[in-house]
Amino acid sequence: MKKMQKKIIGITLGDPAGIGPEVIAKALSDSRLRGLGDFKIIGDAGIYHTYNTKNYKNCEIIDTGILSRQQIKIGKSTPQYGKASFLYLKKAIELLKKGEITSLVTGPVSKESIAAALGKNFHGHTELLADAFDIKNFEMLFIIPPTRMTKALRVILVTRHIPLQNVIKRITKEKVLQTIKSGNTALKKTFKIKNPKIAVCGLNPHAGEGGKIGNQEITEIIPAVKKAREAGIHVKGPFPADTLFSPGIVDKFDLVLAMYHDQGLIPIKTLCFNKLVNTTIGLPFIRTSPAHGTAFNIAGKNIADPGSMKEAIKLAATL
Repeated sequence: MKKMQKKIIGITLGDPAGIGPEVIAKALSDSRLRGLGDFKIIGDAGIYHTYNTKNYKNCEIIDTGILSRQQIKIGKSTPQYGKASFLYLKKAIELLKKGEITSLVTGPVSKESIAAALGKNFHGHTELLADAFDIKNFEMLFIIPPTRMTKALRVILVTRHIPLQNVIKRITKEKVLQTIKSGNTALKKTFKIKNPKIAVCGLNPHAGEGGKIGNQEITEIIPAVKKAREAGIHVKGPFPADTLFSPGIVDKFDLVLAMYHDQGLIPIKTLCFNKLVNTTIGLPFIRTSPAHGTAFNIAGKNIADPGSMKEAIKLAATL
């Protein structure tokens, strides 16, 4: 990738029938946000202009010309819209490889629609971007921005979008250790935290209670934590997940390691859904996204909250 001094942030529209175009348009109507860099909006111009007809001098629309506004039924999930959102992302990858954008914010897509369009399973933005840049070790890290009263809360996932029945066999010493190391590296290099502190969740209720409620803590998680400590990483755990996120406990750490998707996302989405941001660590560029989905049920009603999208753009610009 070419190195560039100027921040040029690419933003994909996501599913054209979801709330992605709306929250992007609302976010970029904020002049303070637009002052953080230059932007390239990647998708169908007619769909974006449904929500914002203004042409800001530092917001270029990369019109893919796939769909017109007349072809879209807002709030519906179809393979056609899934294909469009997939092609927006492919265009963004092209721009990243050419060095025409320096970071990427992705609008929410429907995995179901994309899978229907491609005729095969689609795991998500994270996996597609990693594959496009031949990255083997990458992780999803979620962030609630700091406030005047609280520090930032970050959660990284050991396993991502897999069925719950498959989680146990994926929780291995090697995978837990790799995730700890990846999180520690990101905290130091990307977030500029000199001496990061990491907490690790247990997998089972009460972190297994010494093997009485499952033994994964004993056989997989504790050995990984010990190895990480031997490598000089400040990490503690495993903690019972139902108490770790309590105020007064979680704010002692810079990062929480959750074993599976809902274990990490339920508490942080409950705490601050409208400002939560997802970022992918391990990629050769900054990629962020809002932590919500397409919300077809409210799409086109002008009631979607752009808070998470705004924070995703801010984080891309800051990092």
